[in-house]
Amino acid sequence: MTHGMICAPQPEAVEAGALALKKGGNAVDAAIACALMQTVVDPQMCGIAGFGSLQLYLPKRGIHTMIDFHGRAPAKATPDMWRDILEFESEDGFGFILKGRVNDLGYQSVTTPGSLKAFHEALTRFGTLSWKEVVEPAAALAGEGFLIRPHVHEFWTMKESFGRTDHIERLRHTPAGRRIYFDSNGEVLQPGATLRNPDMARSLRRIAAEGPEVFYQGAMAREIAHDFAANGGLLGLEDLKNVATEESEPLLGNYRGYGIATNPPPGGGIMILQMLNILENFDLAAMGHNSPDYIRVVSEAMKRATIDKDAHVGDPRFVEVPLARLIGKDYAREQAQAIERGEVAHVPRLQKGQDLKDTTHISAVDDQGNAVAMTHSLGMSSGAITDGLGFMYNNSMVVFDPRPGQHGSIAPGKARFTAMCPTMVFKDDTLRLVVGAPGGTFITMGVLQAILNVIDFAMSASDAVAAPRFCTTSDTIDVVNRIPHFVTDELEAQGYAVRRSYKSFNFAGVHAVEVRDGKWHGGADPGRDGMALEV
Repeated sequence: MTHGMICAPQPEAVEAGALALKKGGNAVDAAIACALMQTVVDPQMCGIAGFGSLQLYLPKRGIHTMIDFHGRAPAKATPDMWRDILEFESEDGFGFILKGRVNDLGYQSVTTPGSLKAFHEALTRFGTLSWKEVVEPAAALAGEGFLIRPHVHEFWTMKESFGRTDHIERLRHTPAGRRIYFDSNGEVLQPGATLRNPDMARSLRRIAAEGPEVFYQGAMAREIAHDFAANGGLLGLEDLKNVATEESEPLLGNYRGYGIATNPPPGGGIMILQMLNILENFDLAAMGHNSPDYIRVVSEAMKRATIDKDAHVGDPRFVEVPLARLIGKDYAREQAQAIERGEVAHVPRLQKGQDLKDTTHISAVDDQGNAVAMTHSLGMSSGAITDGLGFMYNNSMVVFDPRPGQHGSIAPGKARFTAMCPTMVFKDDTLRLVVGAPGGTFITMGVLQAILNVIDFAMSASDAVAAPRFCTTSDTIDVVNRIPHFVTDELEAQGYAVRRSYKSFNFAGVHAVEVRDGKWHGGADPGRDGMALEV
């Protein structure tokens, strides 16, 4: 048995990862077993037809690498194909609303699915267990069924805002979805009910037996391509054949003597480093955790990183990202000086509002010093399910700008920026923290606060992810309901707009494993259904 710890938002997925460790697998085996189980028990948050970002640290093998598997626009996509049906930008600034919602719901909304390929590459290159034995537990549970958790049901029934499609409509979009997620009376399955998905079980067993090739260029690929062609989708057989991950070195920085390793663009790690560099110029501990001054300073750092992300950060294959300047200490010092002078940054958006949370995360470590941080997603999920396959596809086309000539315009093979930022923190070259989160553009802000809580306020992992959070991705400071009114009253007196959430836990679902004094300490966000488990 390998000793280790795994932390994620779903208990069944955490258990699958723990069982991989008990079999003698390493942190990579545990993370991929967990990820595959997540696709079964959180099938709108993530899936084998999704996308994501993975950081691997295997010190005894001299390996520290990133595997990027963001979704890319299919070959049939063109910059102007939706120009004439644009209605407005979603109020939260994340995605565009089109007539017929074709970029949000259904087959045209799907980008290339990289998750399955990334899972297989990570396992076969860096794991120790066989592909088949890691896939089988997820396949078995898909057939046997799992108990629907409160957070899953809340997500299904949540009313969407800002013009997007309600999640319940995604579940009922295809006949396959109606069979899987609704009872005989046409009502969506309730918390505590057992959800069985024999089609997904069969798909996973085909993938276990034949490898991911069946999904990308074999019989299943042909089934997928035929279904998309029949339903007016953009994704084709050549898109599936051409899916490839992209490996790179982690994006590195430092904060108060700690090394920070995170993902490069099109992921959100650049924002993590920029915000930490700005905040290094302030004595945050002296301000007091979540004091008015602390929230003001950190919010201004959040806004400045958001402004630069919107203006400069995208897919490096298509956009020149001024990486050195944005994560440079000199630039951060200039930004900090502006904050010290009391300058209030303005986030130039057409509209403002809250954001998406349709993603999941895994943090895993083992007794060999290996660590994995992976965030993966379906976006908001397309609602499209090929009959007989059981899994839903991503809907990442929704975030592309339908106006040609823009920073985020559509182009074949292009990925859009995501805030995914699986991150590791080191002290004197020793791993200290593995952290990441689901939560749309809230991800970077949640991960940032967890890192600050550990480094500046000496919190444990569990305290760091449970502490009340705020999020400033626009000119409004959003706060959870546990931040006192007397704190936000002072911010409002300084001229800040503050919006209070009715939730006690919000703004990403941060999950972390801390390594301290040779022991592991897990932190599962209390706002989700997950847990940390050591074996």
